Amino acid sequence: MSRDQKHAGWFGWCMYDWANSGFATVVLSAVFPVYFLVLVPQEGAHLTIGSWAHLIPGPALWGYLVSFSLLLVALSAPYFGALADRRQMRHSFLLTFCLIGAVATCMLALARSGNLILAAFLFAVANFCFAAGNIFYNAFLPDLGGEKGMNALSARGFAFGYIGGGLCLLIVFALIQGHAFFGFSGPGVATRFGLLLTGCWWALFAIPTFRALAGKFHLTPAQITSTPKRSYLETLRSILDYPDLRLFLLAFLFYNDGIQTVIMMAAVFAKDELQLSQASILGCFLMIQFVAMPGSLLFGRLADKIGTKRSIIISLICFIGVVVWAWFITHNWQFWVLGFVVALILGGSQAISRSLYAALIPKGRNAEFFGFYAISAKFAAIFGPLVFALITDITGSCRNSIVAMALFFIIGMLLLTKVDVNRGMHLARNKNT
Repeated sequence: MSRDQKHAGWFGWCMYDWANSGFATVVLSAVFPVYFLVLVPQEGAHLTIGSWAHLIPGPALWGYLVSFSLLLVALSAPYFGALADRRQMRHSFLLTFCLIGAVATCMLALARSGNLILAAFLFAVANFCFAAGNIFYNAFLPDLGGEKGMNALSARGFAFGYIGGGLCLLIVFALIQGHAFFGFSGPGVATRFGLLLTGCWWALFAIPTFRALAGKFHLTPAQITSTPKRSYLETLRSILDYPDLRLFLLAFLFYNDGIQTVIMMAAVFAKDELQLSQASILGCFLMIQFVAMPGSLLFGRLADKIGTKRSIIISLICFIGVVVWAWFITHNWQFWVLGFVVALILGGSQAISRSLYAALIPKGRNAEFFGFYAISAKFAAIFGPLVFALITDITGSCRNSIVAMALFFIIGMLLLTKVDVNRGMHLARNKNT
C-alpha cells in the first residue's frame, strides 16, 4: 500500500468515528437522555403485569432501555461477525447498519409528549445499529493500522470522533438555546430538529468511509477461518485458546462496564440529582468533547512510550477517583471539573483498549473476534446501566448508583494486570487457527 493509499484509508476509516459520534454525543449522552426524562410522566412509568404494578423512575427506565438495546447486539454479534468474515461483507454490513441507524435517529424527531413507547422503540433500533456497525468498523483496524500503527490509528479515530461529535453537539446546542432566533416555537421543537440533524450527520459524513473502504482488504480463502454458522459458544471456545486474549476480554468487560455507564448516565445524573439546567449539561458535554480529543491523542503516545497496558491502568485509577468524587458533588462547577477530568481519560482509555485487543487477535478472523469484542463491550454496557437502574430504582438516588461503578473499575484493573501482552501477541501471530 502506497503512502497516499494509506493516508486515504486512514482518513476514510477515521471519518466514520466523526460521523457516528454525533449519535454518541447527542442521542446517547447529552441531549436525548434529558429529553427522554421529559417524556416520562413525573410520577414515573407505569409497569403492570397481571395484578402487580410498579412505577419506574425516569433515570431507571433509561438505564433499562439502554441495557435492552445492547443485549440485542450482544446476542447477534458473533453470527454477524463470522458471516462478515466468511462472505467478506464487512463493508456491506457497516453500510447497512449505518443507514438503518441514521434513519431511526432521524425518526426520533417524531417522538413528542405522549410518545414514550415510540421514542423507546426508535432509540433501541438506533442504538442497536450504532453498536452493531462498530463491529465491522473496528474489524478494519488491524489491516489498516498494522502491528505498529494500531495505537496511533485507533487514537486518531477517537480524536476524529470527539471533534465530529463535539461539532454536532455544538450545532444542536445552538439550535436549542437559540430556538427563537432560528424560528422554532420552543426548545422541544428545536431538540427534535436536532435529532433529525444528528441522523443526517451520521449518514452524510460516513460517505468518505464507504468510498475509502469499498473493495479493500479481501482475504484469501486460506485466511478465512470464520464460518457464518459459528455460534457464540463456538467463538468462545476459540478465544479460550488464547489465554491473554480471554483475560483481557474479561478485564475489559468489567472496566468498560464502568466507562459506558459513566458516559450514558452522566446527563441523567446531572439533571435528576444535581438539578442542572439543560444549557449547563450541554455546555459541559461540549467541553468534554473538545478536551477529550487531545486526551485521546495523548494516551496514544503514552501507550507507545510506556506500554498499552500500563496506560490503561493509569486511566482506570483516574476513573475510580472520578466516580468516588461524584458521590460528594453538590454544585454546578464541581460537575464541570469532574467532566474535565473524564474528558482527559475517556477517549484514550477506549482507543488504546481497542488497539490492544486488535494486537491480540489472529489474522483472518477480525470481524468475528471484533464481534466477540462487541459482546464483551455490550454485555458490559448491559450490566452497568442495569446496576445503575436497579440501585436508583431501589434507593431513589443516582449518587449510590454512580459510586457503585468503582467496583467495576477495580475488578477490571486487577484482571488487566495479569495479561501478558507480548505472549498474547506472539500466540496470535503464530498459532494455527
